[in-house]
Amino acid sequence: MAALDTTRTHASHAGFGALVSRIVATLSAWNERRATRNALSQLSDRELDDIGLSRGDIDAVARSL
Repeated sequence: MAALDTTRTHASHAGFGALVSRIVATLSAWNERRATRNALSQLSDRELDDIGLSRGDIDAVARSL
């Protein structure tokens, strides 16, 4: 009878989890910046001024997240 040992970490798969984690983190950060940019873009100039921003600041604020 053959047995398969699934508890070993194979060198070819060791970095796969880290790669997936980096991809998920990158996508999550991108989505957070996108949502922030969209939310700030929907504010009026008056509302942006109330929080100390102008339209030109939106990209810089989103990038700083």
